[in-house]
Amino acid sequence: MRHASKGGPGNILWAVICGGLIMGAALGARHVQGLFLIPMTLDRGWSRESFGLAIALQNLVWGCAQPFTGMLADRFGSVRVIALGTLLYLVGLVLMSLSVTPTQLTLSAGLLIGVALSCTAFGTVYGAISRIAEPSRRSWALGMTGAVGGLGQFVMVPVTQGLQHWLGWAAALVVLGLAIGLLGPLALALDDRASTSTTTSAAPARTQSIREAVHEAFQHRGFWLLNAGFVACGFQLAFIGTHLPAYLLGRGLRASDAVAGLAIIALANTVGTFACGYLGDFYRRKYLLSGIYLARSAAMAAFFLLPLSATSLYVFCAVMGLLWLGTVPLTSGLIAQVFGVQYIATLFGLVFFGHQVGSFLGVWLAAHVFDVTKSYDLIWVGSIALGLLAAALHWPIDDRQVARGVVPAGVMA
Repeated sequence: MRHASKGGPGNILWAVICGGLIMGAALGARHVQGLFLIPMTLDRGWSRESFGLAIALQNLVWGCAQPFTGMLADRFGSVRVIALGTLLYLVGLVLMSLSVTPTQLTLSAGLLIGVALSCTAFGTVYGAISRIAEPSRRSWALGMTGAVGGLGQFVMVPVTQGLQHWLGWAAALVVLGLAIGLLGPLALALDDRASTSTTTSAAPARTQSIREAVHEAFQHRGFWLLNAGFVACGFQLAFIGTHLPAYLLGRGLRASDAVAGLAIIALANTVGTFACGYLGDFYRRKYLLSGIYLARSAAMAAFFLLPLSATSLYVFCAVMGLLWLGTVPLTSGLIAQVFGVQYIATLFGLVFFGHQVGSFLGVWLAAHVFDVTKSYDLIWVGSIALGLLAAALHWPIDDRQVARGVVPAGVMA
């Protein structure tokens, strides 16, 4: 197979489709895990916090593993890493279905699936696409990959509900695992080993090692602001994705409303992710990111303070869906803009660690607070406040391309 960087628009489009399908299946299986919270805890006799801790650890493991799987993808190419991730995901979901103790759930859903996500989601897929696509088409390619992935997430919601209805929750997990495992061969379309030299957005003055690239990023103040701001993103999405169904049931809405809400988020995300990636070609990404976090906080405040109904739920999910994963292509594009694409998977992995620290807290802390107070109110307030903080952190990021061989000063723009 020819490298996409040499094969023109057709090969780039094929890479976008394959990368989006893999990422959509991986993120879709994660997106619907909130639908397993109540049936699993009731069937196994676990507390809500036991389930929440396993999923929270999944997010933390994902974040911890992402820099290392990113380094492997940068060093040896993304194909092997992504293909291995689909197999790990298959094993993790099968073992999750067989878990009879919280410890087994933590090892399967937490450890294995966490590592699998680091191989099959944003870091490796967006890293490969960033190298394959020409700089002038990079934002479009990242946005389109996210859109295809968002469509996969949308499809996963009704599919999971149907599988649970006809086969039960345990068999549904196995089927989801088999579906992800069968997507492994599509990783061949993401062969980025020959693409770095032809698609570098910031032409380096000298060749860097991974160690030098990481040191350069660590000296850049904007890198740390991006990392800190991403904590809020992880907290908000993990809390809503995992606990929204249980929150709605506790407030008197039907299970079908919760499923519809998750489906609306996933469908709107398809449009929102593409739009955010596309807009990154025309507007400064740091300002777009600040705007997303402000809009999220406004949407959550309105949803939390206004009377709850099926209509208010659907409006909230549509708005949040438009803002759901639009932060990721913008963040990845901002890293490529400042540091180049040679080690994009490694650097994105380091920034993504902050996102997953937030995800861990969003899942576990919400479960813990609910078990103690029997309410999610404190978590809603915290999510709104974190969004405002993230907007403030992104605004002053220095988004100029670093001068290779010169230690970035970190001066605020």
